Amino acid sequence: MIVVGLLSGTSADGIDVAAAAIRLAGDTVEFTPLGHRTVPFSSEVRRILTQVLPPNGGDAASLCRLDTVLGQAFAEAAVTADRDLCDGRADLIASHGQTVYHWIEEGRCRGTLQLGQPAWISAATGRPVVFDLRTADVAAGGHGAPLAPLFDRLLLADRPGRQVALNLGGIANITVVVDGRVVAAHDTGPANTLIDAAARLVLDAPYDRGGAAAAAGRPSVPLLEVLLADPYYDRPPPKSTGREHFDDRYLQAALECAGLGAAAGGQALAPEDLVATATEVTVRTVADAVTRTGGVDEVVVSGGGVHNRTLLDGLRSRLGVPVTSIDRLGIAADAKEAYLFALLGHFAVNGVPGAEPVATGAATAAVLGSLTPPSARLTEPLPPGTAVRRMRVVAS
Repeated sequence: MIVVGLLSGTSADGIDVAAAAIRLAGDTVEFTPLGHRTVPFSSEVRRILTQVLPPNGGDAASLCRLDTVLGQAFAEAAVTADRDLCDGRADLIASHGQTVYHWIEEGRCRGTLQLGQPAWISAATGRPVVFDLRTADVAAGGHGAPLAPLFDRLLLADRPGRQVALNLGGIANITVVVDGRVVAAHDTGPANTLIDAAARLVLDAPYDRGGAAAAAGRPSVPLLEVLLADPYYDRPPPKSTGREHFDDRYLQAALECAGLGAAAGGQALAPEDLVATATEVTVRTVADAVTRTGGVDEVVVSGGGVHNRTLLDGLRSRLGVPVTSIDRLGIAADAKEAYLFALLGHFAVNGVPGAEPVATGAATAAVLGSLTPPSARLTEPLPPGTAVRRMRVVAS
């Protein structure tokens, strides 16, 4: 089955698209990457999205408009991906959409909302669409996140020792795999979210390209102490977080608390030092989270953070183990999450659970997603209890 996976991540700057040919062979997933790309949002979509995402908020009319314009944007990206990556042979589209709110209360996930109406995607492509890929896990008592541990477990199943998959998107999440089992997995906190917020605040840039600003600065001890005191880091897993917690407003409040904000004249901290501090928060919280799991032999990294040399050098120094890109395993680092959702879409129509309860905290492993149109039938579901244990990446 050829599946196109789509998502817009925490950074909300565009749509990540990837296509893969996926086949279940016994307990092994044969996974052939067919290519990937990122489609930036138009200025109009970005404007409507910014009005709704935290720290802002939207009324019902704003949410309706956003659901529609995102659905249309995802539809256009899916049509292009089917043509350019699949030669028009896609069987299924799996769209995560855009998370606009992840509702955490008293350490539990009460709900999660992704927008990007799938009917637009199905109408434009003529293909069935799997959507709403988190709610079934939430209904089973989980956080609906992180979902990457399924992909991580299969990909790292046959690698020796204690492996950690680290995704550095807007939020960082880790998966610890030992002997083909997930032994720990959760969101560690911000990856690029605070770094990007700092870049917007003092560099007038969307992000710190290559980690250059952080490399030129020095972390501020007072601000670092404020940021690292966030109780999220000491909360036991399962746990998840998002932009609604670690946003631009959060960083500005921390600056005020450290005596470095507007009340101090706004010039008390050099721009490079602010970006260096935000980067150090990610380094320390990720490294501490990995260390708490009991040590590690290798860290395999994916997500946009792989391009931040200062961030990766900091992790290597603090962890003292090899920190390598997932590219070495045949999966493009920038496309891992889009490939993840392609896999989850394939599993959904085959009746295979898509979440790891040890990661999300769910009582049971749920089959994820809803199908649009619901009458579409691509396969007969696999027999109950079918276990998928590993992934073999096949070159196209």
